[in-house]
Amino acid sequence: MDFDFALILVALTFVSGLVWFYDRISLKPKREAKLSAAANQVEGELPESVRAEIERESGWVDTGRSMFPVLLIVLVLRSFLVEPFQIPSGSMLPTLKIGDFILVNKFHYGLRLPVLNTKIVDINEPERGDVIVFKYPEKPSINYIKRVVGLPGDVIRYQNKTLFINNEPQPQILLAQLPPNRPIQQLLLENLGGVKHEIHKDLMRPSQNMEWTVPANHYFMMGDNRDNSNDSRYWGFVSEDLLVGKAFAVWMHWPTFLSWPKFGDVRVIE
Repeated sequence: MDFDFALILVALTFVSGLVWFYDRISLKPKREAKLSAAANQVEGELPESVRAEIERESGWVDTGRSMFPVLLIVLVLRSFLVEPFQIPSGSMLPTLKIGDFILVNKFHYGLRLPVLNTKIVDINEPERGDVIVFKYPEKPSINYIKRVVGLPGDVIRYQNKTLFINNEPQPQILLAQLPPNRPIQQLLLENLGGVKHEIHKDLMRPSQNMEWTVPANHYFMMGDNRDNSNDSRYWGFVSEDLLVGKAFAVWMHWPTFLSWPKFGDVRVIE
């Protein structure tokens, strides 16, 4: 969906925080003063019904005050620790399937401010082979997920459906051809700088012969479903300030709303 959930979460947290603060400094002291005055009038313990009536808050105050700590915890966890995402397309097949729910480490590449995405603490740099969630360069409100192929300064060449990095072909081992009798797709094991992962090739799609040089502070991203992925080959490089986090695990598979969620394929993302 094309909306900025982080901005909505920050706005809700801010508004509920204002309500909580206003209640603490203004409304709560007034309620306590009323309780004290009522107790003095009866010269004893107030009946429970009277106490409850005096302490009763308006609906918006009760909602805002109770929502604030929950929203604040969610905001901190989602912004700085771990965020869940759902895979909407097959561009990362066979590594990630449509309907996979993944977890993304938000602090692996540094701590960033929510909404602004400004890095405030450096931790790690992306490595070749990492599976990364990032903001789509042409529309930053949309999140994409791809594999890091090219690092700053690399020369990337894609020729006859083989990936070359700095003139070195990345080894591929054929695992299967589908269907076996008249194959239209290949399943291969690619070794990307020591990171071994499976990729798909569509034998019916024409090959590309292109070359790119990755600029400083940018990365070249590709999907594992090589012939069915909208990636850096088509729209360019990903700037460092668009990185969201490193995908590290699949925790659920739920392809459609009418299907049952499945937890039998929990796995680490290679």
